[in-house]
Formats: sequence, structure tokens, C-alpha cells
Amino acid sequence: MNAVGYDSVTLGNHEFDYGFPQLKANLSNAAADFLVTCVNLVDDKGDPIFAPGATAPVTDADGNTLFNLTVMGVATPETQTKANPALMKGLTFLSGQKLYDAANAKIKVAREEGNADIVIALTHLGVDASSEPNRSIDFVKNVPGVDIVIDGHSHTVMTANKDNGMIQSTGTGLAYVGAFVIDNATKSVESNGLIDLSTYTKEDASVKAIADRIIGEVDAEYGKVFAKTEVELNGDKEPGNRTEETNMGDLITDAMMWAVKTRMPSINMENAVALTNGGGIRAAIKAGDITKKDINTVLPFGNTLSIVKVTGAELLEALEASTYCTPDSIGGFPQVSGIVYTIDGTKTYDAGDVYEGSTYHAPKTIRRVTIQSVGGKAFNLRTVYTIATNDFLAAGGDTYYAFKTASVNYDLGIPMDEVVMDYVKTELKGVVSAENYGEA
Repeated sequence: MNAVGYDSVTLGNHEFDYGFPQLKANLSNAAADFLVTCVNLVDDKGDPIFAPGATAPVTDADGNTLFNLTVMGVATPETQTKANPALMKGLTFLSGQKLYDAANAKIKVAREEGNADIVIALTHLGVDASSEPNRSIDFVKNVPGVDIVIDGHSHTVMTANKDNGMIQSTGTGLAYVGAFVIDNATKSVESNGLIDLSTYTKEDASVKAIADRIIGEVDAEYGKVFAKTEVELNGDKEPGNRTEETNMGDLITDAMMWAVKTRMPSINMENAVALTNGGGIRAAIKAGDITKKDINTVLPFGNTLSIVKVTGAELLEALEASTYCTPDSIGGFPQVSGIVYTIDGTKTYDAGDVYEGSTYHAPKTIRRVTIQSVGGKAFNLRTVYTIATNDFLAAGGDTYYAFKTASVNYDLGIPMDEVVMDYVKTELKGVVSAENYGEA
């Protein structure tokens, strides 16, 4: 990022994947040659951890000030449960009205004391329905002093205009670069648009050299073929891993169940479910050879296999909460093994109180989810079930507060990508077959 020449950035939820201390070290003044801004991330005293924003003059080639520009960052409050909650201690992401108030206060100071002519909000909020009231479209309605919003999180392709509150979003994977032109005379946005990079071929030699070195190191370690698949394994978000059962979800959760049963025989798996969140599945695997890099790209977050024990009632609550908006996409959508359950998407979710440290609501009643069986046995609300899951969900990530408060909750420390690779090599004899994984 230093080589590319960033001037300012804000934080997305995945910046926190390896814990806040690591993030703070990565973005220290000694490491980062750019402004890191986030108006709604505060410590346990309520003080901003990074700069809430900054105002600076934009000058011409002769050093004459053309206008004063304020840049202010906003991170999604979903980070508290989108990243591993166990790694987020001492952090609070202001949400809803508190978020709006913090942004409005910063803009007022920028306008009155910094003489800001243009205010740009760098927001990682997105426009997904499940993110309300913390979407970028909610933000602009409640923070009228913002001139331009550069958004992320939902991977939306959106061009700024007056109708959408001047929100621009460039999708994902560097598909587009957004550009704004500001008129020096009127100190206002003259034009804006998205530049399609699909046919762009120019390269910066110094940046390419850095990228090639890093990619080369990764490919050397992760590029070895260890298995093959006869079918494409679904890596889509929607329709896909965040909306329905997929063959990729089946493979991963089958591997989790197998790993506990074969590697940890002391754990009673008589009444057991394997469950991982669809939002943690990040790529497809095409039919053909499988490399370690393929598996690591599917499961890139370094999550480990964990065990929680919950009652049937707690399991039912977790499934109801994690499918509250289904068939709309949600990262917590449960990919499972060992359980048969159904979701009635025609019924309205009965939202109760917000889970502690979360943006998600607990269900007041169970309306949408019915569990038919676990391990081939009839489901019982009072039975204690063993859940093989990942450390993110075990810590209450996404909608899984019921796991966080489980009476038994511990981390086996086995990386999820290694679990899948071991299962494919050992149990499947190196072949993901169409017979076993050709559907869903």
C-alpha cells in the first residue's frame, strides 16, 4: 500500500482477522505512510483509536490552496461479530444513532474550525438489507454534511448520484476504480464515474516487483497438487453459501465431523453436528486438480476447529438467528453436517433484544426453523448436542451468541484448511467424487 501511494484508508472487518494488536502494528506510523481514519471505533474509555478524520488543503503545482478537503472513515459495526469476538476485547464500534452523532460532530468541527469545503466519507458499511441501520444509505440520510461517500463491504457496483446520496462503490477484486472530479472554482463535485479495469494492461514496475515476490513465495509453498475434484465446488455467495446448502459447505462440514471423530476419539460424537458459517467460504474450486492454495483461498482466515456443547433449545436458537433473513444473503448462514433442518422463509423473524456486543437480534420465539433430526435421531430440545464448529462461531461470531455462552466451549487448535485437506487425502483417497458431492 505504501508503494501504491495511498493517502488515506479506513478499516474493513477483515482488517481485524488476526486480532487488533496485529492490526495496530501493521498500521503504526512506522509501517503505514498514509492516514488511517475511523470515526466510530473507540476504546473502553470512549476515545477514538484512530484519527476520526483529517482536513488538509488541496493545492496546485505552485502550492496555492484550491480547496480544503476532509476525509473521514467509518467501519461497519458488524466487525464486532464479523471478526472473531475473542480478538476484539476493549473495542467498541459505534452504531446507529451513536455512529451518526459521531460523524456529524466531526463534520461540524471540520466545517467550522478546519474550513472544510468538501467532506469525503470512506465507509465500509455496504447496502445489504441485513446491515440496517448501519448501511451507507442509512448513513447519508442521517449525516447530511457529507458530500461524497466511497463505500465498501457489500461488494456493490454503484455510481454516485444525487438520488443515492452520492455513494460510490467499486465492487470487489479491483474490477473498477472510482474517480471524482472536483471543480476548483465552485468547490463541488463536477463529475464522477467508474473506470473498468478489465482491459487495463499497464503496470507499475516497482509495485509489480513487490507483488511478484510475495506471490512467488506463496505459490512455492501452496501451489502443490494434492488431490482432485470431479465437480466444481460452489464458492458463490448468493445463491450459494450464504443462502442455501452447497456441496462446498457439505465437504467442509463433513471434514470437520470426520476430524473430530478420528483425531479426537475421547470426544463423544453420538449427538453431534458440524457447522460452519457460509460467509467464511470465500472461493470456488473448479473441477480438476486441488492445491493447498485452493483450500487456503476457500478458507483464508486461519480459523481453527472448536467444540461447543449446547442444548437442543440453544442449537435451535442459533439456527433461527443465523437464518433470520433467509432467503436473503447472510454471512452466518449455517452449512452443516449431521443434522436435518428446514427454514420457513414465509414467516417473519420475531426479533428480540440485540445480543451483547453484536448488531444482531436474538429471537423472541422460534418461528422459522424446524430441526427434524441430529445424527439420524429425532431432535430433542433438552438433549445436549456436541457442535464441531470454527473458533469464530464458538466465540459468538456472526449470529452465534448461543455458542459463546455454551457450558462447554474449547478450541482444538487444528486449522480448518488442514482439516479439509486431511479429509480429502485420507478419507476420500484424494478424490472429491461426483457421487458424493455432485449435488447441492
